[in-house]
Amino acid sequence: MFRDRTDAGHLLAEMVASALGGPSRPPGAADGLVVGLPRGGVPVAALVAESLGLPLDVLVVRKIGVPLQPELALGAVGESGAVVLNDGLVSASGVGRHELDALIRKASHEVEDIVADLRPAAGPPDVTGRMVIVVDDGVATGATARAAASVLRRRGSGPIILATPVAAPSTCASLRSCFDDVICVRTPLRFDSVGRHYEQFEQVSIADVRRLLGRPPA
Repeated sequence: MFRDRTDAGHLLAEMVASALGGPSRPPGAADGLVVGLPRGGVPVAALVAESLGLPLDVLVVRKIGVPLQPELALGAVGESGAVVLNDGLVSASGVGRHELDALIRKASHEVEDIVADLRPAAGPPDVTGRMVIVVDDGVATGATARAAASVLRRRGSGPIILATPVAAPSTCASLRSCFDDVICVRTPLRFDSVGRHYEQFEQVSIADVRRLLGRPPA
């Protein structure tokens, strides 16, 4: 187990720095960008960005949870209208089209609210041709990670790397189809939820995210 997100962030930063070192660095790496997935991914991303000497920003995505089982992800919604669905789970859940549309709208409104709170008036950073490292504090189903990749592809980014302290083994393998590289510190065979792999897993507040991004208090 990781002690907390700081412990996980330091370990992940070492692994990412090692993976990107030497002549094999991806195109656009020198002008790269680290983005954290709010809210829990941002403290981890801040340590990765500091280690690599790269700027830090956020990419807002929201999970679409199964009603009464919100930890199970039917899919995710991201900035720029990106929607990614887990078709198998949608079918198995029994959620109808109208209810699914309502859940997508709700998640989309949450994304808009968070973007309005965290994004400066200048808008998102230009990622055209730049390497982008997407960081979260853990990956279970991979829905939010896929939504993040979709947003960045639409914006014309260069290589996209997913970096996370812990992920389900099958998810880590499947995400290689939508990322140029996937870096996971640990892929435990028994994976129930992200929080179970941390001794301390307190909720990260929007105020904490604003502070890490260097934004003024709301």
